[in-house]
Amino acid sequence: MGKHSPPPRRRAARASLALATAGAVVATTFTPAHAEDVEALIEELSAVSDEATAKMEEIKELEVHIEDAQRALDESTLAVSEAQAKADEARSARKAQQVGVNDVAASTYRTLQVDSVVNTLGSDTPQEVIDKTSYLGSIARSRQNQLEDLRTSTQDVIEAARAADVAKAEAQYTRGKLQAQREQLEAEREDIEKRIQEVESRVDALSPEARIAWMNQANPISSDRLDPNVFGAGITGAALAQLGKPYGWGAAGPDSFDCSGLMVWAYAQNGKSIPRTSQAQLAGGTPVPVSDLQPGDIIGYYPGVTHVGMYIGNGQVVHASDYGIPVQVVPLNSMPVQGAVRY
Repeated sequence: MGKHSPPPRRRAARASLALATAGAVVATTFTPAHAEDVEALIEELSAVSDEATAKMEEIKELEVHIEDAQRALDESTLAVSEAQAKADEARSARKAQQVGVNDVAASTYRTLQVDSVVNTLGSDTPQEVIDKTSYLGSIARSRQNQLEDLRTSTQDVIEAARAADVAKAEAQYTRGKLQAQREQLEAEREDIEKRIQEVESRVDALSPEARIAWMNQANPISSDRLDPNVFGAGITGAALAQLGKPYGWGAAGPDSFDCSGLMVWAYAQNGKSIPRTSQAQLAGGTPVPVSDLQPGDIIGYYPGVTHVGMYIGNGQVVHASDYGIPVQVVPLNSMPVQGAVRY
């Protein structure tokens, strides 16, 4: 969505487009007498807009990080609750095991007060001797099992308590980090709003002739000159259906769009989810050479990939360019290409 300062190629295109605006009043405080003056004004205004849109791109990326942090916080909060529940459950189990151990110990103590020889002498039959001996052995084994269970439940309590402490610490860290990010976001929003207001007021003050030059910076292709087949279904059809809609800072439709927002919208209409920012979009897809482009591929522009457009075929892309410029189709090479990807 954002852009860096335009390269010489783009400046040359603007100069040719500005020839028709010589002598026009392009701003309330600027009355140029030559086409060069109009070009200079557009270059200056573009530089301000480029800075604002690049900053907006950073803000969108920060918003994504904040959303991720909020999800992490929600997960950590849930983990704390689950870990505490497990710790409580382990404590209850340990308490029950302790009661069982105490009962077995008491029973064993009482039984062992009677000498096994006495038990044997008091038996009427050999089977009775065997039964009593087995009974004494079962008590011993039961006590051993109860002790093992107690040791296990005690270890469970320790591990569950440790997990609860870790989850709580992670949640507290995430909460603090999220708060810092939100404060940073609000500060940057306040700053960018001032820049956006400056761009909008200056663009709105352009004369009709200069406004045309502003909108025609990238030599847009009118819809009646496009191949009718590109307006069909699919991703490109969804994007081209937005032709003429206004640019919106950070907008992802349906009434206005920024560059990456238009890509997100078109893909979403076809059941596909792609990253929100231009840099992330180019990083998230499968790289393809420009020579092998297919309709629907996303092309990144300008150093840092601060702008994107969608290839529609015939060496053309549809994109949302800048404030005061509607969604339009322009030549693929009207801006410096940085790469292309396919989703």
